[in-house]
Amino acid sequence: MNDVMKRNNVKVMGQGEQTIIFAHGFGCDQSMWQYIAPTFAERYRIILFDYTGSGNSDITAYQSEKYSTLQGYMQDVLDIIEEMDLQQILFIGHSISSMIGMLAAIERPDYFDKLIMIGPSPCYLNDTDGYVGGFEQSDINELLALMEMNFAGWASYMAPFAMDQSKDPKLTQELENSFVSTNPRIAREFAEVTFFSDYRASVPSVEVPTLIIQCSNDSIVPIEVGEYLNKHLQNSTLQIIDARGHYPHISQPLETTKIITDYLMN
Repeated sequence: MNDVMKRNNVKVMGQGEQTIIFAHGFGCDQSMWQYIAPTFAERYRIILFDYTGSGNSDITAYQSEKYSTLQGYMQDVLDIIEEMDLQQILFIGHSISSMIGMLAAIERPDYFDKLIMIGPSPCYLNDTDGYVGGFEQSDINELLALMEMNFAGWASYMAPFAMDQSKDPKLTQELENSFVSTNPRIAREFAEVTFFSDYRASVPSVEVPTLIIQCSNDSIVPIEVGEYLNKHLQNSTLQIIDARGHYPHISQPLETTKIITDYLMN
């Protein structure tokens, strides 16, 4: 099973007793944790990885059918946990990875100690029942069409939209570079899985204590989504960062680190 470590480009750092798994979001890879992971490595063992098809994972292991739902990505996470025989895991997921971690914790609650969700959303589409997801179906269709027609153009549009523009412009460029470096076909399939997913029905099944970190002005996930999750996750804490954008672990690493650390220490 050592091919799991290669498939998902698994990296280990830190010496702590307890393990933190950092799971990146759509269009990204494990390098997105570079601003906060080293701080946690002083106290915890850190596992970084790339989902199959992302970053420096083994792209030949990517199968459209397997990864046509979040279950395929959830299996990546469980494979790593089982290969490394991990227990009492602290799972920190960004964006869609929050839901991937949630599904893994529903499947195997015995593996997890706590879930930490940064900018999570169980459903990105607005619903007629009054649920505010942030996007209309037509918005997502246009986004997917742009990805197909002009992938670099999509990346240069999406990066400044998603990153806090008041911070270092270098951060936006890093995000754009990450988007562009992804295989366009895989990125488009992952985008479709992400933006059309609806895991609201699964949310009440989570037993693992959960921290939700939400930016006050998130361009991808409205504040109502954080409030929805806090209401429906049975053992959750919602922390709002006074910040713009969808990547507080990059644009506000010190504040993000402090919120997570305070939560883990309690």
